[in-house]
Amino acid sequence: MNTPINTPVDDYFRSHVPNQKENGGRQWLYPRATSGKFTQWRRVVAVVLLVALFAGPFVWVDGHPLFLFNVLERRFIFFGVTFWPQDFYLVAIGLITFIMFIALFTVVYGRVFCGWACPQTIFMEMVFRTIEGWIEGDFNARKRLDAAPWTVEKIVKKTSKHGVFLLISFVISNTFLAYIIGRDQWLTLITDSPTQHVTGLFTMLVFTGVFYAVFAYLREIVCTTICPYGRLQSVMLDKNSLVVAYDYIRGEPRGKIKKSEVAAPVKGDCVDCKLCVHVCPTGIDIRNGTQMECINCTACMDACDEVMVKIDRPKGLIRMDSLQGIETRQPFRFTGRIVAYTGVLVALMAVLGFLLISRPSLDVTILRAPGQLFQREPNGRIANLYTVEVINKTYRALPVQFRLSRPDATLAFVQKLTQVQPGELTKTMFFISLPQTAIRQSNTKLTIDIISNNTVVDQIETNFLGPE
Repeated sequence: MNTPINTPVDDYFRSHVPNQKENGGRQWLYPRATSGKFTQWRRVVAVVLLVALFAGPFVWVDGHPLFLFNVLERRFIFFGVTFWPQDFYLVAIGLITFIMFIALFTVVYGRVFCGWACPQTIFMEMVFRTIEGWIEGDFNARKRLDAAPWTVEKIVKKTSKHGVFLLISFVISNTFLAYIIGRDQWLTLITDSPTQHVTGLFTMLVFTGVFYAVFAYLREIVCTTICPYGRLQSVMLDKNSLVVAYDYIRGEPRGKIKKSEVAAPVKGDCVDCKLCVHVCPTGIDIRNGTQMECINCTACMDACDEVMVKIDRPKGLIRMDSLQGIETRQPFRFTGRIVAYTGVLVALMAVLGFLLISRPSLDVTILRAPGQLFQREPNGRIANLYTVEVINKTYRALPVQFRLSRPDATLAFVQKLTQVQPGELTKTMFFISLPQTAIRQSNTKLTIDIISNNTVVDQIETNFLGPE
């Protein structure tokens, strides 16, 4: 964390969160709205992400959902690809890759995900805070309204705001529920009588209350206290990380500019207007240096640039830069740490891509029937009973055949299995028998080829039990 030079050092911000009063109570924040180029771009990104979020569970391709995260049935669909519990290793590798991706982005760009793509920030700043401004007015009007006694106007505005908040929270809750149970079950849930789906209705109302509490009351506390990512960034950032930074070399000593100083300024470019503080959604003063609470939303950059234009100074007093860049006045450079993180990320993505491409269409599990040894048949053969589970991971029916590695072995199904329906788990049982004269030991190794469309998709080794 850098401390501006030539200014009194106030360490209060180091030991207190920005929304904390001196007595330990919460200081309600009233961020001022911005309208600069970064704010406009954030709105564009927010609209794209919100459309994708709300459309996700309702977009179907070839009769199948594009996304589904059915934890209850352990069935997951991501970009149309179905993942079963047997594919957990792919999910684990995918999560590791995602974590490395976030780590790399934090090392290079700081907490930019929080300010530009995090659902908490997008909903809070672009949806709930915007609606709050429409109903209650700008930041000064909201502050006056909260401080004013309860009147008819205040009751109407507060009731309207919180009613809209509850409605939006209910919509968000329904969207997340549709991701979990699927579009069709969700439609059944909301169209049937509530008495038929008491558990579903209760769950929906609980999540509605959670979302409402987050966006109506917790707000920036989620970013500054609850979310673990803000804590993690402190161990990921270094002097070469790109962050929203105040150029203290150019800005100090700060102070109001007098008319006599415009032509030949004797102070820094910072006029101490505190707009960067007023627009911050977490209430920090970016001039104190990089802080855990900064979410890289760039609102302070827009506010400061507007002031710089008015006083005829160059933009970028607050900008995306590294501490190293501000101190040395050098452009951003890739460090060995960034290159190492990138190498690990590329390797993980390559492994994940290979595993996804090479993932078999059929997942077959063959086990000896529990509690069974072997059976003697009248024709002098020994038989073992096996259970088989076949998962079709595609969206089309697939033929399936089983071929034994030994020519003297025979396979007989209890219930014949020749085809597996799309996206289904099929269970059955079969007997494998060998001539008793061909058995040389109590445990004989057998290989079973799984064939689909004349191609061996899997080979399974199993044990065949027989007499000594």
